[in-house]
Amino acid sequence: MLSRKNRLIVLKFFSLFSVVRGYNILVIALAQYLASIYILAPQLPLRTVVLDINLFIIVLVSAMVIASGYIINNFYDSEKDLINKPKKSMLDRLVSQRTKLTTYFVLNFLAVFCASYVSFKAVMFFSSYIFGIWYYSHRLKKIPLLGNFVSATLAIAPFFVVFVYYRNFETVIFVHAIFLFVLILAREMIKDLENIAGDLAQNYKTIPVLYGTKLSKIGITLLVLFSLIPSLLLIYNFDVGHMHFYFKMAILLLIAFVFLLWRSQTKKQYNTLHNILKFIIIVGVFSILLIDIDLVLNRIL
Repeated sequence: MLSRKNRLIVLKFFSLFSVVRGYNILVIALAQYLASIYILAPQLPLRTVVLDINLFIIVLVSAMVIASGYIINNFYDSEKDLINKPKKSMLDRLVSQRTKLTTYFVLNFLAVFCASYVSFKAVMFFSSYIFGIWYYSHRLKKIPLLGNFVSATLAIAPFFVVFVYYRNFETVIFVHAIFLFVLILAREMIKDLENIAGDLAQNYKTIPVLYGTKLSKIGITLLVLFSLIPSLLLIYNFDVGHMHFYFKMAILLLIAFVFLLWRSQTKKQYNTLHNILKFIIIVGVFSILLIDIDLVLNRIL
């Protein structure tokens, strides 16, 4: 049995893990590596990519900056989260705001320091990324649509830096990026519907707060329909191997998503829609392996 002090330490660890959403960071890091191996640099041997110290540092620094971003976002949204996510908020509050801010500054300092090993351009990129996340959390997230757009842009930035590192500018990569960006943007708008109670209480000027849920649903529907374009292009115009099964599944889920969207009215229903989009994005990460099954088997064996 753990002592009371040790139990408190364990709870605080899980609290900090909850604040930085460690599970999301692990998925993003995995996605960066899979994208590097199977999309951005498929011509390179697996060992070369996996043991690339510069790529490792880029992924590590991305993780630190994202973690610090979740911390500062949690700091600014602490009152709103008490309304929208009461259970998670109680767990998050086991770690003091002072500790969170200290961790925030330490992570950002370490991120910039580590980025200097890669290049000065990496330092500039991640410094800008840190500033962008702070400015979004401090001001931009309260501006309707712009806040959603910036949030989606910041979410896709870790993939952009790997893309630039490998200098692979093939059209298929841009189409993949558009598909991912549109889904993330739709998810951000769903979160506004899900969190409308807290947004109203804290005077967050989101689209559903200012213009109503109907207009918000129209915007989300248009985004989902637009996401079908890159999906169909990737199925019929580009060689994505067996990943075409993923995009076909995604299309079916997105059609069902739109149907459910217009029937949804409660926070629980919007949360289900949010999880559908999250599921499509996460499955997409692992589906990268389907691009070249032979390549996967050869690299495993």
